[in-house]
Amino acid sequence: MSWKRKDREERGYHHGNLREALIQAARELIKEKGPAGFTFADAARSAGVSAAAPYRHFRDREALLADVAREGFQRFEAMLATGWAGGKPDVVTAFHNIGRAYLAFARAEPAYYAAMFESGLPPDLNVELRAAGDRAFGVLRSAAETLVGLLPAGNRPPALMMSLHVWSLSHGIASLFGRGDAGRRSLPMTAEELLESAMLVYLQGLGFPQKA
Repeated sequence: MSWKRKDREERGYHHGNLREALIQAARELIKEKGPAGFTFADAARSAGVSAAAPYRHFRDREALLADVAREGFQRFEAMLATGWAGGKPDVVTAFHNIGRAYLAFARAEPAYYAAMFESGLPPDLNVELRAAGDRAFGVLRSAAETLVGLLPAGNRPPALMMSLHVWSLSHGIASLFGRGDAGRRSLPMTAEELLESAMLVYLQGLGFPQKA
């Protein structure tokens, strides 16, 4: 190792930049090769450090991927919460906006999306990853609970079941037709139009009004 590289690594350690540099390197490699297409050493090389340097912050490649996924879920939560906007301008419209936010995230952040959902990481790999995923799903579940409240008390589906249905629907459309990478399939309409029409059929089937 040259003294120049060593000095650069030491600066990264002292200033806390190495961890973020490795996460950024992993994101770029995921975008280029997919979550299974690179090694721990590849991430180190891409970040400009020695093969041993990443062990200062990550146990192994899986731990690095978990941190990428955790960051992704944090951004995902923020986008979903922005879409929901506290149920404004009305609950039904805001609920549709969560779906649009789901698609927007898949399109804008393909590397994060792949790390979160396509890396094969166990959701319970570590406490931080599980908590970040739960908080993101919590936005959808909270919105579903609010939406369910529009129906008569005796005709309300379980909010958890409904949020799981909508999550599955949004995720399927995002993964097939709303991606921001080469895996996106063609569609004779926009992914947003497909999701909106599917959501309308689903909500009307449960007896929800079109306007809150």
